[in-house]
Amino acid sequence: MKSTIAIILGGGAGSRLFPLTRDRSKPAVPLAGKYRLIDIPVSNCINSDINRIFVLTQFNSASLNRHIAQTYLFDRYRQGFVTILAAEQTLQSSNWFQGTADAVRQSMKHVDAYRHDHVLILSGDQLYTMDYRKMLDFHTEKGADLTIATIPVHANDAPGFGIMKTDDSGTITEFYEKPKRDELGDKTSPVSDAMREQGRVYLASMGIYMFSAGILRRLLEESPDANDFGKQIIPGAIGAHKVVSYPFEDYWSDIGTIRSFFEANLQLARRKPEFDMYNPRMPLYTNARMLPPAKIQSSYIQDSIIAEASVIVNAQISNSVIGLRSVIGNNTTVKNTIMMGSDYFPWHKPELRDSVQGPDRPGIEEESYVEGAIIDRNVSIGKRCIIKNRDNVQEHDGENFYIRDGIVVIPKNVRIPDDTII
Repeated sequence: MKSTIAIILGGGAGSRLFPLTRDRSKPAVPLAGKYRLIDIPVSNCINSDINRIFVLTQFNSASLNRHIAQTYLFDRYRQGFVTILAAEQTLQSSNWFQGTADAVRQSMKHVDAYRHDHVLILSGDQLYTMDYRKMLDFHTEKGADLTIATIPVHANDAPGFGIMKTDDSGTITEFYEKPKRDELGDKTSPVSDAMREQGRVYLASMGIYMFSAGILRRLLEESPDANDFGKQIIPGAIGAHKVVSYPFEDYWSDIGTIRSFFEANLQLARRKPEFDMYNPRMPLYTNARMLPPAKIQSSYIQDSIIAEASVIVNAQISNSVIGLRSVIGNNTTVKNTIMMGSDYFPWHKPELRDSVQGPDRPGIEEESYVEGAIIDRNVSIGKRCIIKNRDNVQEHDGENFYIRDGIVVIPKNVRIPDDTII
């Protein structure tokens, strides 16, 4: 894979993931207690022997930049890198990135500084495991100019994706951008027997593209006003070039909304999760913080993930993801919740900790009850608090909290006083 360069798209403002993206970009959002979303595509690249990786960013990129700088350091013998390319104004363009294709177009001068035959374009906000070497072999065997990773979906899910129609050889003949449910008609494609039995007969684009380098450059140059791959570049390439579908049938989640983020995290805590974090052949990489192990005293924990340096005392936790340095106090209950943890411990004096933002005592204090919530980093929940969407509200903006997709979200660095009921 030394001939391949990867470009990971950092995404736009991430409005559908607000308030998690209030202070950070989508790829920097914490995942599974100790990772960040960006760790998924970067780990897939490293495990696929792709060691030259560009990450394109534009919005709230400071925490993402810091994470990548602290985490992905290649030795001089591998000659690899993970480099942030932020939107920049130049003599050729005074505009920020206008879309996915425009972001790649503006960044090509940096990519072209390195020898390569293929460019792999990835999204920074998806959860899946893929060996891109197999995708490149497929691309080469098919003699393709562009290979698009696709996943079979049901008719009810198809309107949320770009839908590909292929012939029997896997060549993409038609593309439909988020078709309506009643417009699907004959937009089915050949799929495996297992997928057909499940009713998954529509091929959705995963936003993963393998381009032959010359073709990518030509497509971007021939359509200088085309800003988006899914809406403009891909439809224009079909018919003019050989565009094929790379079938993928394993677990894949597009984490674009609060609901999808919530469900993707909680399924990791199940007894048999669909996404395997324990695969020794495809490990997940992240910042090695050298933290102490979790400490659990007199507590009941069921189907949950507990990250390093957490301290849990006489609590009940079920179907939850508990992040780094989480402190959960006496007689507290946590259900169906994502707690992202903290950057420091509550017993450390403010003048001794590295972080200068956030409440003095992050964590959940005694006799509180939390259910169906996302608790962002460095949040302090006081004593005897109740956080639960009892009235099944779908959307609401409150004081120090939000409800999105029926899920209560407490933003980063917020302090919830004692006896608060949400």
